[in-house]
Amino acid sequence: MSQQEYQVSVVGGIATITMDRPPVNVLNISLMEQLTVQLKELEKDPEIKLVVITGAGTKAFSAGVEVADHTPEKTPTMLSVFSSLIKTLIKYDKPTLAAVNGFSLGGGLELMIACDMVIATEKSKFGQPEIQLGVTAPIASVLLPRMIGWKKSMEILLTGDAISAQEAREIGLVNKVVAAEDFAAEVESFAKRFEGKSSSSLKWARRTAVEAFDLSWEKGLDMADEMYLAELMKTEDAVEGINAFMEKRKPIFKNK
Repeated sequence: MSQQEYQVSVVGGIATITMDRPPVNVLNISLMEQLTVQLKELEKDPEIKLVVITGAGTKAFSAGVEVADHTPEKTPTMLSVFSSLIKTLIKYDKPTLAAVNGFSLGGGLELMIACDMVIATEKSKFGQPEIQLGVTAPIASVLLPRMIGWKKSMEILLTGDAISAQEAREIGLVNKVVAAEDFAAEVESFAKRFEGKSSSSLKWARRTAVEAFDLSWEKGLDMADEMYLAELMKTEDAVEGINAFMEKRKPIFKNK
């Protein structure tokens, strides 16, 4: 049995997964499999409103996928396992937050951008250095242009150069940049914004956005309307939220 290479904690409806592979939390096949299983377990808990993914220590969120797993013999398995992890995050029924303190490179950046939101320290660096090894970043090649546009994506993917946290925020790769000494408090403060929400409503808000993302605006609007009526308005929390507003009281959500 593989050694567990992460820790998980749940406090007040916020789950935190901490990758723990010193010194820079490199992703190997085992860890990626473990993360996928853990995410699916957390997804089942209606009391969890947000999942935070971070890296142990102050050097790196993750410096990428284990280079030894890029050999011709291991690459098919590595790609399959990594793609499964990324797809799990993209299709996830809970919001996700990447908390980055240090480097987020290669597969680490790909894992980060599969999360919904990102908080990073001022010293953090972001990049896809695969091109410098003579390979490419398949997941980032698909996701980055959709998130930050074509030209900046090509610069990141084709030069392999890292960018600063400030630049990452300016191009929309990061939501918030904070001082290193305030990192833990800022992540906690950001996460607390989700505690009083209905996990059911969060699920449908997120799922609508994901499924509409690649549709034309017209088809996207039709899909959003259909999901709102057929799914969201059948939930107890949607009805409770509207009733509470009309009755001028605080809603009592049941997360269903």
